[in-house]
Amino acid sequence: MKNALLTEIYAVPMEVCPVAPPGAQAHADQLMGYVLWGVGILFVVGIIIGVGAVVGGRIFGMSHASKGGIISLVVVFIAIILYLVLPEIVESMTGSGCI
Repeated sequence: MKNALLTEIYAVPMEVCPVAPPGAQAHADQLMGYVLWGVGILFVVGIIIGVGAVVGGRIFGMSHASKGGIISLVVVFIAIILYLVLPEIVESMTGSGCI
């Protein structure tokens, strides 16, 4: 009897799942959409600037600008890979969101 009571006491908090307040999910989705598009635009701008630095460095004979452009392209591509991989890692660690 005592073990069954303790099991019930500890089992109840484990079934709590956080949910957004009524009407808040639409705003959260809209905000996440803005973030998604903003990050995508920043990736494109970073690639354009990196390519421009490489091309400009080669045209004007500035090797430091070319090196900076190559480094910026590598950093942007690493950021894109992490942007695709890290959310899956966090989701696998947190599970369904229930506590």
